[in-house]
Amino acid sequence: MAIDHLAPPTGLIADNVIGFARALRAAGIPVGPGAVIDALQALRLIEIGSRADVFTTLEAIFVKRHEHALIFAQAFDLFFRAAEDWKHMLDSVPLPDHAKKKPPPASRRVQEALSQPHMSETPQAQEQELRLSVSDREVLQKKDFAQMSAAEIAQVTRAIANMKLPQAELRTRRYQPDARGLRLDMRRTLRGSLRTGGDIIDIHRLGRIDKPAPIVALLDISGSMSEYTRLFLHFLHAITDARKRVSVFLFGTRLTNVTRALRARDPDEALASCSSAVEDWAGGTRIGTSLHTFNKLWGRRVLGQGAIVLLISDGLEREADAKLAFEMDRLHRSCRRLIWLNPLLRYGGFEAKAQGIKMMLPHVDEFRPVHNLSSIEGLIAALSSVPPPHHRSLIRSAA
Repeated sequence: MAIDHLAPPTGLIADNVIGFARALRAAGIPVGPGAVIDALQALRLIEIGSRADVFTTLEAIFVKRHEHALIFAQAFDLFFRAAEDWKHMLDSVPLPDHAKKKPPPASRRVQEALSQPHMSETPQAQEQELRLSVSDREVLQKKDFAQMSAAEIAQVTRAIANMKLPQAELRTRRYQPDARGLRLDMRRTLRGSLRTGGDIIDIHRLGRIDKPAPIVALLDISGSMSEYTRLFLHFLHAITDARKRVSVFLFGTRLTNVTRALRARDPDEALASCSSAVEDWAGGTRIGTSLHTFNKLWGRRVLGQGAIVLLISDGLEREADAKLAFEMDRLHRSCRRLIWLNPLLRYGGFEAKAQGIKMMLPHVDEFRPVHNLSSIEGLIAALSSVPPPHHRSLIRSAA
């Protein structure tokens, strides 16, 4: 049945397809205007009264990657179930099997996208919202993560996902062919001269190989650090795509390696995998024990080649003793640079009075806050320029 026979004069079907495409973009599926035009043309060729046919047609056009299939199924169900204008199209025909499965954690973005005011507001209201977004963004830059509402956390999460970390290159001891290199490549030079009998010799040179510095993150997941750690995991997920050598460990009363879990392409799915991998989220804190486990089992594996260590913790250790200072010193000596990110630095009158903080502070290179967007941007600036290998002076920064 052709779409022209069913579409009302106001063109509600076309409006719904455009609105559905907008919801998919908000949920993370790239849908361009060309795909929307293709979808409208394809709907003219199918039985538009069949829910399954409409689902399959739109899925074939809008879904280009396997990981987007379940997000699309959730969006289709929510959007067209709520669209009163298409109720005559939603019959009892069952959806495909993969659309019946329980949606992954990423589908939460679909509900947020459909609940956004701009999905149903007039263009005038959307324009007003855009004018206000600049000042709202300025407020979010300085607002503490722990004081944000759910909507503000969602905005911050999207802002963090768009952050880029420039590749701070480390010069290695290895060489590669380089026309501007300072070292003579004798082997290639002599081999090339054999072709001409030694009459003409082309000088080949070697240059040092530069690689991005590995990043190792140790994140405290105790009750006081839960919200800060969760948002910082979004930042680590964003930089993992660009930097392949990123290792992430969570610790509370024990240490858990979540590097593989964080490599999932979808951020919500990655964080859900991290949460399911640990058993002591929002529990107690044993920093010394966790650092001992890391130094013993993982230090030699991930701290080579000039690694930068990011320690995210408030330092409120309940078992602060000489063991904590020893493990911090061992970690400090094993890496190129140790940066301690502490949300307590958000307080202007912060002083290192807690015993755990006193023991940890002498063994770090930089002491920085991690409580808002500005602090994360400051960390990006610090990571973009790698100091010399023997950089050991304490730098305290507050934002």
